[in-house]
Amino acid sequence: MAKPRHSPPRLADADFSRKIGKDTYAKRLKRLQLKLVKIQQSYLFSSRKAVIVFEGWDAAGKGGTIRRLSMPLDPRSFKVWPIGAPRDYYLDRHYLLRFMERLPPAGAISVFDRSWYGRVLVERVEGLAPKDRWQAAYREIRDFERMLLDDNTRLVKLFFHITPEEQLRRFQERLHDPLKRWKLTYEDFRNREKWGDYADAIDDMFHHTSRPEAPWHLIPSVHKKTARIAALTLITDELSRGIDLDPPLPDGKVLKAADKVMDIDPDLIDSLQGRTD
Repeated sequence: MAKPRHSPPRLADADFSRKIGKDTYAKRLKRLQLKLVKIQQSYLFSSRKAVIVFEGWDAAGKGGTIRRLSMPLDPRSFKVWPIGAPRDYYLDRHYLLRFMERLPPAGAISVFDRSWYGRVLVERVEGLAPKDRWQAAYREIRDFERMLLDDNTRLVKLFFHITPEEQLRRFQERLHDPLKRWKLTYEDFRNREKWGDYADAIDDMFHHTSRPEAPWHLIPSVHKKTARIAALTLITDELSRGIDLDPPLPDGKVLKAADKVMDIDPDLIDSLQGRTD
């Protein structure tokens, strides 16, 4: 039987009506964060790697979701890369270089808070890249992501979507909150004036770069808690697919050394050694 054809998402597909309560959110978040810990340990003791791409409208909730993703994880094998405008060094080189330099080593997970998709979004809309170059980027990005997958890297791509009205409400909230004002930038308001142009660029991005092996996931984010759970569920499902999440056991040398210091119960040693055989 032929595989069903992959259908890229569209912004118009977003269902903003879904909403979960505080208690449900807290319970699901706790379960998902525990699963993230198990995933990280599994990756740490294997050759697996993961890349998670966060894209979305300004104030759509990417940062809050990344914080919940980061909280339970050990920073020694988990890295968040906030991506802004490239420095002069990178302006003189291929735009993918700075992302290649930030890819995770074996056993690690990297998050890109914005990504190589800037070439077909902000650089396209703001005229920062010639038309022939941002159009060529669709093919270049597909090839780049295929290289990641071939290199045993799990790839998750999330786009956080809100309405213009909700974005304006969040901008107003930030303006009136002294601890959130730093998040507001000139670019936030500049980009808002070109909402329609960005929407067209986003849907084109989905069409050209969402593939069965590297799909885009559209996250309706008017309700922040609902969006966080949806995003973390997608991340944990993809990163754990086909992977044993049982915590790794200490090897025999570690057990013997520990027994000399702590006088471990022999039954526990036998049990652990039996599970490692």
